[in-house]
Amino acid sequence: MEQLYTGRPYQIGMMQALLIGEQSKLDQSWTDQYRLTGTYHAIVISGMHLTALTVIILFALRLCPLGEMVPPAAATACAWLYTMVTGWQTPLVRAAAGLTLFLAARYFYRRQRLLNVLSAVAIVFLILDPDQLFEASFQLSFLCIVAIAALAIPVLERTSLPYVRGLPGLQERSRDLHLPPRTAQFRVELRLLAETVSLWTRIPENWLLRVGALTLRAWSYLFELAVISAAVQVGLALPMATYFHRVSVSGLSANMAVVPLLSLAVPTGFLGVFTGWRLPAEVAGWLLGLSQKVVDWHAGWEPARRIPDPPLWLGVCLSVSLVLMACSGRWHKVCRWLTGLATAFFFVLLIWHPFPPRVQPGVLEFTAIDVGQGDAFFIAFPDGKLMLVDAGGTPAYGGRKSRLDIGEDVVSTYLWSRSIKRLDLVAVSHLHDDHSGGIPAVLRNFHPREVWTGRLPNTHQATWLRQLAHQAGAAVRTMAGGNRFTYGLTQISVLAPPPQDFAAETV
Repeated sequence: MEQLYTGRPYQIGMMQALLIGEQSKLDQSWTDQYRLTGTYHAIVISGMHLTALTVIILFALRLCPLGEMVPPAAATACAWLYTMVTGWQTPLVRAAAGLTLFLAARYFYRRQRLLNVLSAVAIVFLILDPDQLFEASFQLSFLCIVAIAALAIPVLERTSLPYVRGLPGLQERSRDLHLPPRTAQFRVELRLLAETVSLWTRIPENWLLRVGALTLRAWSYLFELAVISAAVQVGLALPMATYFHRVSVSGLSANMAVVPLLSLAVPTGFLGVFTGWRLPAEVAGWLLGLSQKVVDWHAGWEPARRIPDPPLWLGVCLSVSLVLMACSGRWHKVCRWLTGLATAFFFVLLIWHPFPPRVQPGVLEFTAIDVGQGDAFFIAFPDGKLMLVDAGGTPAYGGRKSRLDIGEDVVSTYLWSRSIKRLDLVAVSHLHDDHSGGIPAVLRNFHPREVWTGRLPNTHQATWLRQLAHQAGAAVRTMAGGNRFTYGLTQISVLAPPPQDFAAETV
């Protein structure tokens, strides 16, 4: 891969992550926008990559006279080989097991029900390791398929799929007798339309039918992508808010473009790697670049807000409403609308989170957050104002910095668990990594009204802190020892730095 993308670290790192799950050369700045727009799953090795690769293999083998058994058997073998090459990563093992069951059912002409296949795979994995039930990866993998099978497919069955099934062989009128009335009527109307247009334009009716069928297939594909993307967004909203504290607003349209682009990049990239041919490698790189542009555009208008931990009752209500909506396919239309409105109501509550912070009114609280080396203190004033002193951080040793972001993964997670959306104050004692390393994530996630510091020296780090505060909309206040003032209902005295040493950078 280094030879195919010589001198292009972005393509090397992203393609290695996309094809084999190797993230050692992946820079976090390359993936931040994917996380923001809810499309990060597309570049993390998953069942999507396995499915894309298997579909291409099946399509290629179907073109050869190999019989009915060889293509699914070869595709299954390739799926397990790919799983082995990528290090038996759990999401791929689950996807390969589900694919094996699905292709086996297809070979024996049994009706393939996604929920049945999903249940069988889930039961096997839970028997082998029951603790997986509480892992985010397990929950997200299966909930994604459940959302597609229980929410998206019933909607498509009532809307576009009956018409899509009527598009093949529009010229063959005898097929109408074997189709449902709605589908047969649709075919008759298309032929009448083509006949009318043919009389006016002199274009052969068969040509018009073929062009019309292709156009309708394209529109139905886009509609199906939109429905599936919406179902996945709604179905995964609760675990996404709980584990990652974000539900992407732009994820619906972003996934409609990013998922197909990267699904094409996977087999194209493998073709380039296996053959050493630069053309497919360049095509895969171009698809990756186009995907990045789509993500960057969506990130430009994605609200930069995070969601605290939802209350237990809200999680239960949203889950129950989703289950009822999945079961409402055969209910009366009014019942379906009511369950849909209830789901939308709880979904909005989840994103909006109009709940107060979990602090005790009238009490001064001082909590030390465990950040390892360094400090991070959370202070809740009696009048409800919230303050954070330092945010920990991981120092860089030998020029290498840890991938763990203390501000994001520890401090912010704790504050979200207290239902906190915004801080009033952030005090930075000094600009050492183990005290201020987590400050960027805290400012980005909680947009404090003020940032308190000592007198900042004229250094790159001081400029960096001022820029972060400005981007977060926070005013920077400089403190010195001896300052006394009232903040809300609290008297505050500043102890350091002393006035005679005001040039010191420590508060």
